[in-house]
Amino acid sequence: MEFKHVSVMFSECMQQLNIRPEGIYVDGTLGGGGHAGGICGALNQKGIFIGIDRDKDALHAASRRLDGFSCRREFVQSNYADIKKVLGERDIEGIDGALLDLGVSSFQLDNAQRGFSYMQDAPLDMRMNADDSFSAYDVVNDYSEKRLAEVIRTYGEERWALRISQFIVRRRAQGEIATTGQLVDIIKAAIPASARRDGPHPAKRTFQAIRIEVNDELSQLSKAVTDFMDVLLPGGRLCIITFHSLEDRIVKEKFQQRLSPCTCPKELPVCVCGRRPDVRKVSGKPILPSAQEIAENPRARSAKLRVIEKR
Repeated sequence: MEFKHVSVMFSECMQQLNIRPEGIYVDGTLGGGGHAGGICGALNQKGIFIGIDRDKDALHAASRRLDGFSCRREFVQSNYADIKKVLGERDIEGIDGALLDLGVSSFQLDNAQRGFSYMQDAPLDMRMNADDSFSAYDVVNDYSEKRLAEVIRTYGEERWALRISQFIVRRRAQGEIATTGQLVDIIKAAIPASARRDGPHPAKRTFQAIRIEVNDELSQLSKAVTDFMDVLLPGGRLCIITFHSLEDRIVKEKFQQRLSPCTCPKELPVCVCGRRPDVRKVSGKPILPSAQEIAENPRARSAKLRVIEKR
């Protein structure tokens, strides 16, 4: 299957990265290489581009897509949270910019066998790195009712989390739950018909929750935001696109901690801890996709772009 992904807020990202032609740039969520193409196109022969992805299919597709550019290009199968290790292995002390697009790629959603989509029947999988041993099958079939409910409620913000977990446990007592289609049917049965009439697909939140759990997405994101800010050179920018409130909250909080590092009690008239911010906000509020982009690519509807710059 061809690796396709429509890059969200492409022009906004290129503008906000403020690319230096001879700089070092990292795309920590390489995907099909859409944003990466814009970055590489702005770099000259002395520029360095590093693309990171957990998905081998993404790396192969992006390396082909970016073959004609003049900059030095490296493709790394890794987790973006390991950015310091990736750079250390290449004796790179700092970078001029980085991009993290936290959306699931169109390829992963549209390729039924990856098990990310609730719209197609497939094996329960949802692994971003197919070499990982832990999958959605393990979450659905092995987690206790209480733990399932916690995952679905916390990561999916699903009001029917307890009922869904109860239905899952009851169903698996009859035999394993092996496919996304089976899981969708269970979720639909668990959510009252009146609650299914409006809003998104009834399985959307539960699938999001299980995917986050399988790939440990939120704890990895929390570490990555801090580490990427650490490795930025002065004037370097970090652009992060989020797609749901849990991700955006982490990015916002990590940015704010860096913007306001003072640990002094509020009642002190002056700062005595000596901690000063080493970053600045590039835009006050998150940048949102245009109405035209949303019309052309509905998956961009919930996207938010936040940008921070190293002082």
